Amino acid sequence: MNEIEIEKVRLSDIGELQNISIKTFSDTFSAANTRENMKKYIDENFSFKKLTEELNDENAEFYFARLDGVPVGYLKLNYGKSQTEMKMENALEIERIYVVSEYHGKGIAQFLYNKAMERGRDKNADYIWLGVWEENHRAIRFYKKNDFVEFDKHIFRLGNDEQTDLMMKLQLKENTKG
Repeated sequence: MNEIEIEKVRLSDIGELQNISIKTFSDTFSAANTRENMKKYIDENFSFKKLTEELNDENAEFYFARLDGVPVGYLKLNYGKSQTEMKMENALEIERIYVVSEYHGKGIAQFLYNKAMERGRDKNADYIWLGVWEENHRAIRFYKKNDFVEFDKHIFRLGNDEQTDLMMKLQLKENTKG
């Protein structure tokens, strides 16, 4: 396999971002959810308008993992007020790490994860957190292998279906306050 390149997604990449977002989300969750709920979620979260807003958000970043110039995975990070829940200045949220299914098991998620760790250190974050569907066992194993620990649960809405996400975090540095 050729070398994987991690590249920041630009507004001009929005078509590629939309395509890989829909493909990876569908591949990951279609078998376990209704077509209606999948369509509703994809229409609301991966529209050109929504992705443009997210790409223009100064507290959010997207990165592609490219192989031979083709996106085979992507990462979305949120800081500060753009975090989906725990809007703390000293934290970074991994909102999405997705890899095209044909490239699973080739270390691409680890490259994207390593980029998230690098950005967390660059931002001087105390910890990195994320939510992962309790039925996404592959992702849970991946995060546990990378020393994330479960600390809570929350409800994630996929269309009209309420699902439980495990909240996981990784401490980057010791809390030096008080």
